Amino acid sequence: MIELIQRKRTDIADLCRQFGVCSLDVFGSAANGKFAESTSDVDFIVDFADRSPGIANRYLDFVEALERLMDRPVDVMFNGPIANPYLRQTVDASRENIFEDRSRQAPV
Repeated sequence: MIELIQRKRTDIADLCRQFGVCSLDVFGSAANGKFAESTSDVDFIVDFADRSPGIANRYLDFVEALERLMDRPVDVMFNGPIANPYLRQTVDASRENIFEDRSRQAPV
Protein backbone atom coordinates (compact mmCIF):
# COMPACT_ATOMS: atom_id res chain seq x y z
CA MET A 1 0.00 0.00 0.00
CA ILE A 2 1.32 3.45 -0.89
CA GLU A 3 2.52 5.89 1.74
CA LEU A 4 -0.19 8.41 0.81
CA ILE A 5 -2.91 6.03 1.97
CA GLN A 6 -1.01 5.04 5.09
CA ARG A 7 -0.53 8.70 5.99
CA LYS A 8 -4.21 9.55 5.43
CA ARG A 9 -5.72 6.36 6.84
CA THR A 10 -7.29 8.09 9.86
CA ASP A 11 -8.86 10.75 7.63
CA ILE A 12 -10.10 8.05 5.24
CA ALA A 13 -11.71 6.23 8.17
CA ASP A 14 -13.40 9.47 9.27
CA LEU A 15 -14.84 9.92 5.75
CA CYS A 16 -16.04 6.32 5.72
CA ARG A 17 -17.91 6.83 9.00
CA GLN A 18 -19.35 10.15 7.78
CA PHE A 19 -20.77 8.57 4.61
CA GLY A 20 -21.97 5.28 6.13
CA VAL A 21 -19.29 3.05 4.60
CA CYS A 22 -18.88 -0.35 6.22
CA SER A 23 -15.87 -1.49 4.16
CA LEU A 24 -13.31 0.17 1.89
CA ASP A 25 -10.56 -1.63 -0.03
CA VAL A 26 -7.78 -0.27 -2.21
CA PHE A 27 -6.53 -2.15 -5.28
CA GLY A 28 -4.42 -1.66 -8.36
CA SER A 29 -1.26 0.43 -8.46
CA ALA A 30 -1.90 2.03 -5.06
CA ALA A 31 -1.89 -1.44 -3.50
CA ASN A 32 0.68 -3.33 -5.59
CA GLY A 33 3.62 -0.91 -5.55
CA LYS A 34 3.33 0.26 -9.19
CA PHE A 35 1.91 3.66 -8.24
CA ALA A 36 3.20 6.63 -10.28
CA GLU A 37 2.95 9.74 -8.10
CA SER A 38 2.47 12.10 -11.05
CA THR A 39 -0.07 10.11 -13.08
CA SER A 40 -1.81 7.38 -11.07
CA ASP A 41 -5.29 7.59 -9.68
CA VAL A 42 -6.32 5.56 -6.63
CA ASP A 43 -8.73 2.64 -7.05
CA PHE A 44 -11.16 1.74 -4.27
CA ILE A 45 -13.96 -0.76 -3.69
CA VAL A 46 -16.68 0.40 -1.30
CA ASP A 47 -19.51 -1.23 0.62
CA PHE A 48 -22.15 1.07 2.08
CA ALA A 49 -24.09 -0.10 5.11
CA ASP A 50 -27.34 1.27 3.71
CA ARG A 51 -28.29 1.42 0.04
CA SER A 52 -31.60 3.18 0.58
CA PRO A 53 -32.83 5.98 -1.68
CA GLY A 54 -30.20 8.67 -1.85
CA ILE A 55 -27.30 6.23 -2.20
CA ALA A 56 -26.30 7.72 -5.56
CA ASN A 57 -25.83 11.19 -4.05
CA ARG A 58 -24.00 9.77 -1.04
CA TYR A 59 -21.73 7.76 -3.37
CA LEU A 60 -20.91 10.83 -5.50
CA ASP A 61 -20.29 12.96 -2.41
CA PHE A 62 -18.02 10.24 -1.00
CA VAL A 63 -16.02 10.08 -4.25
CA GLU A 64 -15.62 13.88 -4.26
CA ALA A 65 -14.52 13.88 -0.62
CA LEU A 66 -11.97 11.11 -1.32
CA GLU A 67 -10.59 13.05 -4.30
CA ARG A 68 -10.17 16.18 -2.18
CA LEU A 69 -8.49 14.19 0.60
CA MET A 70 -6.17 12.29 -1.75
CA ASP A 71 -5.59 15.36 -3.94
CA ARG A 72 -5.89 13.24 -7.08
CA PRO A 73 -8.54 11.38 -9.09
CA VAL A 74 -10.03 8.25 -7.56
CA ASP A 75 -12.08 5.42 -9.04
CA VAL A 76 -14.59 3.90 -6.64
CA MET A 77 -16.45 0.68 -7.47
CA PHE A 78 -19.27 -0.87 -5.48
CA ASN A 79 -18.30 -4.21 -3.95
CA GLY A 80 -19.84 -7.14 -5.78
CA PRO A 81 -19.21 -9.69 -8.47
CA ILE A 82 -16.86 -8.49 -11.21
CA ALA A 83 -17.90 -9.79 -14.62
CA ASN A 84 -14.78 -8.68 -16.50
CA PRO A 85 -12.19 -11.43 -15.93
CA TYR A 86 -9.21 -9.10 -16.48
CA LEU A 87 -10.47 -6.56 -13.96
CA ARG A 88 -11.35 -9.35 -11.51
CA GLN A 89 -7.79 -10.71 -11.80
CA THR A 90 -6.30 -7.25 -11.18
CA VAL A 91 -8.55 -6.68 -8.18
CA ASP A 92 -7.95 -10.13 -6.69
CA ALA A 93 -4.17 -9.83 -7.07
CA SER A 94 -3.87 -6.53 -5.21
CA ARG A 95 -6.96 -5.89 -3.08
CA GLU A 96 -6.24 -4.71 0.45
CA ASN A 97 -8.74 -3.63 3.11
CA ILE A 98 -8.11 -0.18 4.59
CA PHE A 99 -11.34 0.38 6.54
CA GLU A 100 -13.93 -1.90 8.06
CA ASP A 101 -16.71 -1.09 10.50
CA ARG A 102 -17.93 -4.39 11.89
CA SER A 103 -20.84 -2.67 13.64
CA ARG A 104 -22.38 -1.98 10.22
CA GLN A 105 -23.37 -4.58 7.68
CA ALA A 106 -23.62 -4.24 3.94
CA PRO A 107 -26.90 -5.31 2.38
CA VAL A 108 -26.93 -8.78 0.91
